[in-house]
Amino acid sequence: MITGFAKSFRRVCFALAGLLIAVAPAVAAADPVSCDPSLQGRQVAHLLFGRNVEDRFRVSETDWSEFVAREVSPRFPDGFTVVDATGQWRDKRRGSIVNESSKLIEIVLPGTDDDRTKIEAIAEAYKQRFEQQSVGLIIGPACVRF
Repeated sequence: MITGFAKSFRRVCFALAGLLIAVAPAVAAADPVSCDPSLQGRQVAHLLFGRNVEDRFRVSETDWSEFVAREVSPRFPDGFTVVDATGQWRDKRRGSIVNESSKLIEIVLPGTDDDRTKIEAIAEAYKQRFEQQSVGLIIGPACVRF
């Protein structure tokens, strides 16, 4: 079962993802971001992964590492960044502020036709494996250099 915090956190992530999906066509249709000549215009994806189920810490570091090795690395072998984070939301049922350990993955997308398919596959795999309702997703333009 999913805790109130997890439900609210996932609802916020789901709403944000829905908003981003609705805005994505407009962003894609807009002119690419204007970057300094030393930088390259790309899209960057941020995936937000909650680690609790039913107010209990569910996804251990070992579980997380195995998930990344199995689901993320094969899809984005050129690299990505993983950040430990804490999500916060108000549990309206209890009227309290709740915090949840989470992970954030940032990927500078390669710009291939299947970027979005790969991201969705990662999110679905996480939801199924760790009994999550949603995985937050933010995609936006950036100027990058490696």
